[in-house]
Amino acid sequence: MIKTARQVRAALSLLNPAEIRRRSTQRVVIGLVAENEGAYRELEEFLVPATSPWAAPSIESVYRAGAGGDPQVDLVMYSQGLPCPRGAFHHRREDPHWTVAQILREHEDLNLPLARQFPAFRKPVVEKIVHNISVENAAFAVATALPNIVPNLFELPWAIGEFASDTAFLTMNQMRMAFLIAAASGGEVGLAHQKAEMATIVGGAFGWRALARELAGKIPLGGGLIPKGAIAYAGTFVVGMGLERFHRAKLRYSAAEKDEAYRSAFERGKSLAQSFRREPR
Repeated sequence: MIKTARQVRAALSLLNPAEIRRRSTQRVVIGLVAENEGAYRELEEFLVPATSPWAAPSIESVYRAGAGGDPQVDLVMYSQGLPCPRGAFHHRREDPHWTVAQILREHEDLNLPLARQFPAFRKPVVEKIVHNISVENAAFAVATALPNIVPNLFELPWAIGEFASDTAFLTMNQMRMAFLIAAASGGEVGLAHQKAEMATIVGGAFGWRALARELAGKIPLGGGLIPKGAIAYAGTFVVGMGLERFHRAKLRYSAAEKDEAYRSAFERGKSLAQSFRREPR
């Protein structure tokens, strides 16, 4: 346990909250095209609700067509009913989630600053962060138990060889997730600002990972890899969604809510871990 704690501390040097902060605070400028004042207001309210604490600075990055200033925009939105040229995005009044999904898919490099600057993008970006890092941790848990099952796993943010244990890697990856969620949610990023979040991650690290190793060792013929990967996925997912709720509503999961979320995520994690199992080449 002491050895793993040392590995986690060493691994922290590979984290770069300053870079995450820099990426998330990149200014994104959105151009709007609408047929009248009411339609412009609808687009603006969609992007930056008037009740949002970020309304004042964010709305400064939204420009109406023909308003002057000739700004360099990163993307353009058209109100519903107007012809929308290729490369621009329609605002679907009846399905705003479709609009958000289209923009995020076409502008992956802007996902983080879009989420931080415009509340409409926040929840889907955070959910994507949580899912992606949960998948990474599940895959890593399976790969470290039996490497030839998952050849050429991922291009992870750092070299797998830097870590002597899966606990060190999974813990640090959850910390990276916490930085990204804070950045996307408009919060302060870094160890100094997220002490309570980091304490929760590190405090919960050893228990569920010890259970994963125990299950992996008791089930023969590699069958234990399924619960090990599932636990890595579920543990990371519950931590991530708990952070999403805290940043969004300043609320924490109750014990019952946490158990329910974990059970649901564990089932998804089992299916995911099963998909990682391949016959050796």
